[in-house]
Amino acid sequence: MKKIFALAVVAAAAAPAFAQSSVTIYGRLNVTAESVKIGSAKEDNMLNNNASRIGFKGVEDLGGGLKAGFQLEHGLDPTDGQASGGSRFWNRHSELWLGGNWGTVRMGYWFPETYMATADYISMHNHDTGRSADQFYVGTFATNRVGYRTPKFGAFQAEVDVAEGKVYNLSGTASFGRYEFGAGYSQADGADKQFALRGNATFGAFTVGAYYQRAQDWTLLGDRDSYRLAGMYTMGAFEFHANVGFAGEWSNVTDSDATQYTLGVNYNLSKRTKVYGYYSEVNNKAAAAYLSGIAGADSKSFAVGVRHNF
Repeated sequence: MKKIFALAVVAAAAAPAFAQSSVTIYGRLNVTAESVKIGSAKEDNMLNNNASRIGFKGVEDLGGGLKAGFQLEHGLDPTDGQASGGSRFWNRHSELWLGGNWGTVRMGYWFPETYMATADYISMHNHDTGRSADQFYVGTFATNRVGYRTPKFGAFQAEVDVAEGKVYNLSGTASFGRYEFGAGYSQADGADKQFALRGNATFGAFTVGAYYQRAQDWTLLGDRDSYRLAGMYTMGAFEFHANVGFAGEWSNVTDSDATQYTLGVNYNLSKRTKVYGYYSEVNNKAAAAYLSGIAGADSKSFAVGVRHNF
């Protein structure tokens, strides 16, 4: 009896410590059935993966306002059951962090916050995934990254990180009620540079947004301006989407400009599941090969899909 009582006391004492730690499993499966045309050639109808993933994230309260946490995220393709996004198993995210009232120190591998603060907000209809994803934003995605995220100062928050290959990223966001703004600057190996600004606003059932990007010396292509406009109108469970983007001509490549536009309709079956359809088209000038992979060839896609979050 004494041993049982002692074990009960130990378990009771340990319970608060265990209660301070939590792990969450999350993910998304997102698949479309598509009809695709590249130039004058029509491809076979096909299923397409739209950035499906599964992830794990956890946090432990260390006391005194200090917390430690992690996030691991694996990209997968539901159409064939294989991994997506390269040879790394945790190919989308791999991070260990330590944070407190002074901010958060991050170490690992993640999508650059310069993108998350700007272009990520604008292609709203399918979370900037699949063949209708924004084809014009350019950025860096480096490993061995060390970053620092500030606490929120009223409406503002900023982040800076450095990574292998002499990659530097600096970003910031601000929120003022219905209005939100973001900015990001990247530099890779002292040469390739990009700067982007983003703004979006909500007016009742309408959401509108836009971003502008300036890229310089990008992989010897020269300089280029690009921008994108997007809008969404919600009506009950329906969302009606439209966006258009323009990529200017690279200064070292004549006739390398292009346009892209997408029209889409989403229907929310629940908070986690939606069905949707869209038409997306990329029009390339003679020396541009965005999405098509063939200089001067346009890309046209009609798709219907299902997206489920868990």
